[in-house]
Amino acid sequence: MRLFEKHGMTNVGYWIPEEAPLAQNTLIYIISHPSREAAKKNWAEFGSDPEWKRAARESEAGGKIVSKVDSVFMGATDYSPLR
Repeated sequence: MRLFEKHGMTNVGYWIPEEAPLAQNTLIYIISHPSREAAKKNWAEFGSDPEWKRAARESEAGGKIVSKVDSVFMGATDYSPLR
């Protein structure tokens, strides 16, 4: 989370499904950016950060831990409490 914040991303929340099979291998999280342009810049900087590269390498020492990433841009509705 600190690395996301370092690169201009705001951590909103992190969830793990409660039931199998997704409970065993799924992480869902929401982060926010001021704009799509900022998101593109933030992700590029995050991806090239040496600290992130080291953490990713160390976390995958025993094998790949991410098989798929779904990225979805969302906008809050007028009635959303998060607005």
